[in-house]
Amino acid sequence: MKTLILDHFEATCERLPDKTAFVDAQGAMTFAQLRGAARAVGTALIAKTSPREKIGFYMDKSSRTVAGFLGAVYAGCAYAQLNLRYPPARIASILDTLGAGVVVTDREHEAALSGAAGGREVLLIEDLLQTPPDEAALARVRAGMIDLDPLYVNFTSGSTGSPKGVVVGHRSVIDFIGCFAELFSITERDVLANQAPFDFDVSVKDIYSGLFTGATVAIVPTAYFTQPVKLMDFLCEHDATVLVWAVSALCFLTTMNALAYRTPEHLRAILFSGEVMPIRHLNRLREALPGATFVNLYGPTEITCNCTYYIVDRDFAPGDALPIGVPFPNERVLLLTDEGREARPGEVGELCVAGTALALGYLNDPERTARAFTPNPLNAATPETIYRTGDLVRLCENGEMVYVSRKDFQIKHMGHRIELGEIENALGAVEGVERACCLYVQEKGRIVAFITGSADKERALSALRETLPAYMIPNALTRLDAMPLNKNGKIDRDALRALLPQARTHSR
Repeated sequence: MKTLILDHFEATCERLPDKTAFVDAQGAMTFAQLRGAARAVGTALIAKTSPREKIGFYMDKSSRTVAGFLGAVYAGCAYAQLNLRYPPARIASILDTLGAGVVVTDREHEAALSGAAGGREVLLIEDLLQTPPDEAALARVRAGMIDLDPLYVNFTSGSTGSPKGVVVGHRSVIDFIGCFAELFSITERDVLANQAPFDFDVSVKDIYSGLFTGATVAIVPTAYFTQPVKLMDFLCEHDATVLVWAVSALCFLTTMNALAYRTPEHLRAILFSGEVMPIRHLNRLREALPGATFVNLYGPTEITCNCTYYIVDRDFAPGDALPIGVPFPNERVLLLTDEGREARPGEVGELCVAGTALALGYLNDPERTARAFTPNPLNAATPETIYRTGDLVRLCENGEMVYVSRKDFQIKHMGHRIELGEIENALGAVEGVERACCLYVQEKGRIVAFITGSADKERALSALRETLPAYMIPNALTRLDAMPLNKNGKIDRDALRALLPQARTHSR
């Protein structure tokens, strides 16, 4: 019985030892080489840690980094990738939350880490990889592991200003990846082109789909997402078949007209998540890649990557809502109204999820965990935990679900309850608008919108007045050359909020 991530990984290593597991700018690593490297790192970490400790990794994403992650798992620990762009104070805060006694880095980043490591022992991956595997020690640790042990910790922004660590266990990843790979027919014949940073849970789908099925994961250099020619050359030269990318990365392809330069002819599936996909960009991608299947994935980190999927099966016009689809197998999705009942067709409810894929909770934060992971109010007979996503979703008459907005993006303005996402969707339907984002300035009672693209402000406002009531028309509209993005490729609303003093009010 395969109860641990290592069981699935080693089964693939036995079946395909000489097949390329990961390839990056520095070279390739076969499954056999990856297993050997991971067991070397694991042996070294066993001497420095205790089971179920959390180990921080401060290094660029690479094949060697994956070996480090798996080494932490062989040591019975959980890993957490640290973002190299974070300031030292934030890295130190994350390490404090982790309770990490050791941090793994490489020689390239050793000096940069020194200011944030505190009194923790810093280990170099180059040294760990030279450790002879201790089979007895590895077996002893392995015998004490169970499928509810933590596997990794992903840090996301917290409302208090301090990062919150989402802890995901072996069982949840095994449950999700098994369904994910089967649904989208990912096999050893595939090449997944990894776009996401390793501290973003989109990368979990790349890493573990490869480890479970024998697919090759080609790690795209981060710099290529500002260099469309190099990006397209990389995809073509590595015969990429599957893209599991953030929406913003796919929008980069269309904005830069990258597919006109070169089209990856082996692409068969493009799966996107993280934000609402602008219909204009989706239509351009589908036109350029008519042979590929497009899938809209939805779900937060706390439910292990995704809980619903929608295989795009029809044409959409700008302004149409793209469904978020149906639940993944073994995941129960509920749309709960404020009254605590399930939403009826046409109604909006908060999307909540139950199932094995739920995360273990927030690291060292029982109060926050208790607020988000709550008993299912519809099941009084037996204990059943649901995760409250905070996302508002509409149940359509045809049974499809459509994302509306964040619960905290629902505002009360001029006596009316408004979903900012509805305004963004209306702006996205305006000819010439590439991206749109709305903020609400509570203290001034103002709706502020930002757009990118060729549309001028007056044309956009005029179009809104034809589709929205007067109380939903933004009080200010600013056109930007590009939307600011956060580390995960999503629109950075904090950066937009910093622009608010510059946002000029238009006259109605």
